[in-house]
Formats: sequence, C-alpha cells, structure tokens
Amino acid sequence: MLNPDGVYLGNYRCSLMGFDLNRHWLDPSPWAHPTLYGVKQLIIQMYNDPKTSLEFYIDIHAHSTMMNGFMYGNVFEDEERFQRQAIFPKLLCQNAEDFSYSSTSFNRDAVKAGTGRRFLGGLLDHTSSCYTLEVSFYSYISGGTTAAVPYTEEAYMKLGRNVARTFLDYYRLDPMVEKMAIPMPRLRKERPPPYKYPLRRGPTSSYPISKGDKKSSVNHKDPSNSF
Repeated sequence: MLNPDGVYLGNYRCSLMGFDLNRHWLDPSPWAHPTLYGVKQLIIQMYNDPKTSLEFYIDIHAHSTMMNGFMYGNVFEDEERFQRQAIFPKLLCQNAEDFSYSSTSFNRDAVKAGTGRRFLGGLLDHTSSCYTLEVSFYSYISGGTTAAVPYTEEAYMKLGRNVARTFLDYYRLDPMVEKMAIPMPRLRKERPPPYKYPLRRGPTSSYPISKGDKKSSVNHKDPSNSF
C-alpha cells in the first residue's frame, strides 16, 4: 500500500501532496514520494542480492472507466521474453471469471514511462515479469453473458485468491514453459520513449531500442487462441 495518506483523505490517485505516485518511479524523492523511494531501494537491493530470486512484480490499481480485471505488460524486442509474459495473465483468465485477457495489453508508451511496471521492466532481467493489475471500480461481465455484475468486497477478495491460485498453476507449469507455443500478447503501437533504462545486471535487462527500429520483429498472433 504505497499511498496510505492519500487514501486516508479519500483520494484514489494522488498522495497527500497531490502527486500521482505511479508516475514517479524513475526518480522518486525521499521527501515528496517516500513510499516509492523506500520500495524502489528495497527492490533494487533484492534484485542485486544473489540469494534472492525476484520473479514477479505486480502493481495493483483500480480503473475508473473500464470493466473487469485486466493487466498491462511491457514490450520487449526479445520475442521469447515477450511471449512468455503472456502466460500469467492467460492462466489468470482461466481461473477468474471477472478477468479479461482480451482487455490485457502490452505497451511502452511514453506517458507510462514513470510507472512501476515500466521502470522495473527495464531494470530487471529476463527472469522477472512485471505487470500492472487493473480492476474496475464498478463491475465485470463474465464470458458468454452481457449482464454487468457489480463488484463487491468479496468479489475483489475472490480475485485476489484467484491471483494466488494462478501462481500455483504457473509454477506447476514452469518446467514446461520452454516447450509451449505461447499466444502472442496484444501489442499496442506506441512511440518508444526517448531515453534508456538503467541496466544493473544481466545482458537482457534493458529495452534494446534503436533509432532505425520502427517495426517490431515479433510475428503477431491472435491472443485469443489457447495454449
């Protein structure tokens, strides 16, 4: 919970000082964004600790306009890494009736550069997966129906349990991942950010974007196909 003072005042986005904290991960201030500053230092410390395996980062947010739960992920030039990150949201879609894989998208648009998902996706190496999990303020529509079901506290808690269940499924599946034909995640076309991410360790822990690379080398497939 990185915005306790803002939430205490009734804000759903801004901190006590009026900052949208999920836009300040690149250079958080220990004075203006103390929770981000502390968590960022902790994550970097964990990542650089050879005894720690940091495999997932999931930032949880409520969404004010869209329905259902869905995820945002990152774009990578490495096709295998790009496809691999579609596994967790695909498994979550199978476990949670209110989670929408069709609304899940992967991007690197400049306006999201300061988010935790984008910053850590550039910092951590190919063994880590970074997502934003968005859940509607209002309601969800189950597959095969058209009626909107209002979210309740119990429904939110159920989605949390389904996320935990999906971790179990993922790690049961993990030895098989390399042999799987993974559906290509839905890619939004955005302009790449004009800066480079910091590289701490690992040969693939930054976004390899060149000036002449205007098209992705990934062969896009229908994300609605099953594994």
